[in-house]
Amino acid sequence: MIDAARLRFYSRRMGSFPTTEHTKVRRLPERGKYDHETVYSILDEGLICHVGFIAADDRPVVIPTSYGRKDNRLYIHGSAASRMQRILATGIDVCVTVTLMDGMVLARSAFHSSINYRSVVILGKAKPIEDSREKAEALYAFSEHLLPGRWAEIREPSEQELKGTSVLIIELDQVSAKVRTGPPIDDAEDYSLPVWAGVLPMEAKFGEPQPDPKLTPNIRVPDYLKGVSRKSSRSAKTDASK
Repeated sequence: MIDAARLRFYSRRMGSFPTTEHTKVRRLPERGKYDHETVYSILDEGLICHVGFIAADDRPVVIPTSYGRKDNRLYIHGSAASRMQRILATGIDVCVTVTLMDGMVLARSAFHSSINYRSVVILGKAKPIEDSREKAEALYAFSEHLLPGRWAEIREPSEQELKGTSVLIIELDQVSAKVRTGPPIDDAEDYSLPVWAGVLPMEAKFGEPQPDPKLTPNIRVPDYLKGVSRKSSRSAKTDASK
């Protein structure tokens, strides 16, 4: 059995997540990243995670949902009536993934064509937050992850709304990232083919804010919505291969 407390201590002390039997990147291991900087930068830029678990009827389920992070904790929230929230709160094993696509890698062959990406895989168990104050703090972290500055302007959840909201914590103990960067790597004999090769970059962008038709007149677009973007940290390097 993996000692979560020991993993947490190691992670804080070394500035990286320990490589365990379950988190070690085996396919193209040179792409594996375990340092906090890489993992946190991917989680902080992402907006959607996919939560995988075994449902009550023994069927595998993967649910996309939004999330937030504070320090070494990932927060997932939803309705208290949510099946996913109720199942995860029982302490079953869970796998959470976040993936960012940075570009299409166009090789001279179909086999070596690929995608530049940054991804994180988190293994662990979810723990429900019961205390109202702690739950509100988690929702603040969640809101600030999605759109910094928004929480200070909106109405905070009422006690009844907090009761109807389930917030789960997943400690970042067993974590790994995987990153692919760079141009395509073709077979030597294919470089002479008359085929364009390279990378088609991709990035997420926000459009102009669209006001609610019922918006009170003379309310201006807040500064935090002007030029909003997801912070991108792509300093992690790895050998490019398919």
